[in-house]
Amino acid sequence: MNIEVDKSDLHTVRVRPAPPVTLLDGQVSARIESFGISANNITYAVMGESMRYWDFFPSDDPSWGRVPTWGYARIAESNSPHVPEGSRIFGYFPMSTAVTLTPGRSDAAGFSDVAEHRASLPSVYNRYSYVDHDPLYDPRHEDETILFRPLFITSFVVDDFLGYHDVFGATTVIVSSASSKTALGIAHLCGQRLGIHVIGLTSRSNLEFTSETGLYDDVLSYDDLDQLPLSNAVYIDVAGRRDVTHRVHSHYGDQLRYSMIVGDTHWDADVAPTTPLPGPKPTLLFAPDRIRARRAEWGRDGFEDAVGAAWESFAMNVRNWLDVRHLHGPDDIMATYLNVLEGRIDPRIGYICSFLA
Repeated sequence: MNIEVDKSDLHTVRVRPAPPVTLLDGQVSARIESFGISANNITYAVMGESMRYWDFFPSDDPSWGRVPTWGYARIAESNSPHVPEGSRIFGYFPMSTAVTLTPGRSDAAGFSDVAEHRASLPSVYNRYSYVDHDPLYDPRHEDETILFRPLFITSFVVDDFLGYHDVFGATTVIVSSASSKTALGIAHLCGQRLGIHVIGLTSRSNLEFTSETGLYDDVLSYDDLDQLPLSNAVYIDVAGRRDVTHRVHSHYGDQLRYSMIVGDTHWDADVAPTTPLPGPKPTLLFAPDRIRARRAEWGRDGFEDAVGAAWESFAMNVRNWLDVRHLHGPDDIMATYLNVLEGRIDPRIGYICSFLA
């Protein structure tokens, strides 16, 4: 069973039976146990063409796409000498009951999918970790791992990038879409830097929750940007709201030292005015590129150790304010996807989805 989205209208979604699959030599079939739905999945859909997210799990109908997610699966059938049946893995999956993978580079920690259609795609999305040998896995935090780990890695590389550049000489870090999971991770990490004041921007409806997390020094609604304190600042755009970006740039002018684009959670917001944008040009930080660079410098194990050390403290913090809801069956999964697409979600709630009863 596959859930698919119309690429030309993300509000149109359907369920299709999965065609029968005969594994080729070297392939495995993974039965997907659980996965998360959040604003991150909407970013994958919105940027499906430009960032090639649709290419990871192509539909047999090119006008439809399968939105990627992160979750857990178990190897139900294996024609690979390197991947035993019954192995449990964490990684990148479609909203489906099963997926066929082609394990290539393999070691005790996991394997990479080397299917031809994924060969030119970012390698970070092609890696699958064995749960039994995953240094970041903790059964106490399995739900948190599904919902936050991939996003936290983005949070980690954002913070690492800022640290590498000494936060561009800024003393204030401003994060939009402050209630989103990626933004919360960024706030947690940036807040640990001495002398850095972290300000979250969010909708008025999410002000209370975002403040209650305790991860920001200050939280403002998008209606109150004129209250932003003037100082040397860095802006991290998780929301993708061009109007907010324009107002932040106009407010700070030359005091804005760097402007980073991370996500597009408010994908359908009105664009900003066409007047010139003051300050630095917004620059996209493509997380897989930064991950690749750090792995080349630190080694894969060194990178995983650094992320793991940062993750442990954040995972413990998440428990203070996250309410996990478990969904079962395609109807609930599709309804939740549409609610997330429309922003009709309580940020206190994390959704774990499964086709299994």
